[in-house]
Amino acid sequence: MAKSQVDAVTDEKIAKGGVLIKFYFDMQHKDKDKLQPLMVELINERLMKEIGVVYAFGAIEEEIEFKGVYSTSAVVTILFENFFAAVAVALNYSPAGLEIIKPTKEMHFRTGELQSLLMSLSQRAADYSRYVLEKVLSPEELEEMNRSMENRERVGRALLDKSKQEEGKKD
Repeated sequence: MAKSQVDAVTDEKIAKGGVLIKFYFDMQHKDKDKLQPLMVELINERLMKEIGVVYAFGAIEEEIEFKGVYSTSAVVTILFENFFAAVAVALNYSPAGLEIIKPTKEMHFRTGELQSLLMSLSQRAADYSRYVLEKVLSPEELEEMNRSMENRERVGRALLDKSKQEEGKKD
């Protein structure tokens, strides 16, 4: 039996470092009629257009109502060019859950890739913290926090530059 075209593309991408993941999304709204179109838009207009997405398809559940609020969920299977594109989608869309389907064996990463991933996660956490703090701090406290964040950025750049220089000396 011949492999389907989707299976062939999937196998090719996985062999080159791709990853196939099922994402579980949920959504709530007071207007039942808005849920299905919003979930379709999430899949077709947002997830499909993310950098590193090869394909995405999903199944959307029927809406259920609880105390005047409707909910729906979707299972969306996405093939990514690489693991880091999957991390970006997970960070940007906050799925309720996920399951890595392929590869089923170990994945290997270069140190620079992991460093980049950790820096992205760190920046995301800092951005989120800043957003929350902007909502609760006084203007004076916010100004002091911004100065502190700018200083943190300068120190981080200096440490990274120093690390690069030390690596250059080892070569």
